[in-house]
Amino acid sequence: MKYSRFSLLILMLISFLYATAQSVLNPVFKGATKANRDKTYQYIIKQSITENLSVPLTDSTEENWEEAFYGMELIHYKQLWVNEKVKTAFNSVDKRSGSFQRALMELLYTNYTTDFKNEVNGLFLNSPYPKVFAMCAEYLLRTDRSPAYASKMKEIILTRIAENFEQDSIALLITGELLQQFSKPCKKNIPQNLAPLLKKNWLPGNPIVYSIQRKNRSYPGIVIVRDSNGVFIKNDTGNIFFVQQLARSITNMPSYLTNGNTPQGIFRMLGFAVSKSPALGPTQNIQLTMPLETTIQQFLKDSSITDSVWTPELYEQLLPASLKKYHPLFQSYYASAIGRTEIIAHGTTVNPAYYKGETYYPYTPTQGCLCTKEIWSEADGKRLISDQQKLVDAVKKAGGPDGYLIVIEIDDQQKPVGINEILPYLKSTK
Repeated sequence: MKYSRFSLLILMLISFLYATAQSVLNPVFKGATKANRDKTYQYIIKQSITENLSVPLTDSTEENWEEAFYGMELIHYKQLWVNEKVKTAFNSVDKRSGSFQRALMELLYTNYTTDFKNEVNGLFLNSPYPKVFAMCAEYLLRTDRSPAYASKMKEIILTRIAENFEQDSIALLITGELLQQFSKPCKKNIPQNLAPLLKKNWLPGNPIVYSIQRKNRSYPGIVIVRDSNGVFIKNDTGNIFFVQQLARSITNMPSYLTNGNTPQGIFRMLGFAVSKSPALGPTQNIQLTMPLETTIQQFLKDSSITDSVWTPELYEQLLPASLKKYHPLFQSYYASAIGRTEIIAHGTTVNPAYYKGETYYPYTPTQGCLCTKEIWSEADGKRLISDQQKLVDAVKKAGGPDGYLIVIEIDDQQKPVGINEILPYLKSTK
């Protein structure tokens, strides 16, 4: 997971607390105490948001405003005076850098889902940055889902690409992902798209972690684990092991965009690590890589491969025959081709109170990673609940983190994924 300048400042603020969180068996995170969480919250409001938005917006202060934008996203901060500042940002948006335009669009996508349609439309028609162009298109399509508007948007997208971005390979990949939503929806359902992946003969000899999600990522999914022999891990009571896992980013943007939701598709597991970031905490995380983050040989676990240039066809080799042309499972491939990196499966020390009232509470969204629930004592910072530790233990039991993780959406029901929905398909996994 990458961090903005704001994130790094927050980490510096509480880094002195992290030294107490070194015990693997009984980790402690002092930053979770009520007093320290209150201090962090006040710092975000007073310094990261208020102080940074108080300086005039110029080329040299863009980073201050970007820091403020991220702080507002993190704690869902909205005030009338802040709204006016956001409007002010549009007064000179055409003169601003690509980084600033992206930070502004992330904020709008997170905190102002429909409030700035006219302003965003202007940026959509004029921004020279492909990723900003895509973020604007996604924002506008979310505000109006009528067939007439969709048809109009598709025409503008194709025109802008032809006139402004036709020589940009990243822009062409982005356009391909944008245009996917204009395609006819795939008719596949749970038994059709999940069952082949659960078969014992799919990627034999590899531990596999399955993150099973809804299309609406504001509802937690679940994660189950298969060992290298094709047997699903069970818990101490003899039932199939599972924990819930959130695959939603703070922005809730589409997965091909940086800091968007976790992409569907295959990730390579490459070991455990303990993050230096207090936001992720001292519990071990599972290191992951998407296709274009690594070599073909490493991703496919085949040192005999001589190809050095990634293609969709190489990635396709890992998929079951019936899913080799199922585009949603290529999201991890195209997201990495467009430039996404550093997506891992981790725990959290972020204050869940920021998201009270959300459908995913008490889970905490990320910048695009897979996140399990962890609860830390407000009294002394001790770890009270850790689904992440349970997941790590299950992966160890399965043979270790040298295999694959796959993220897959099963449907669009407006509720968390439950294990009872999946159990019928585990009965025919031989």
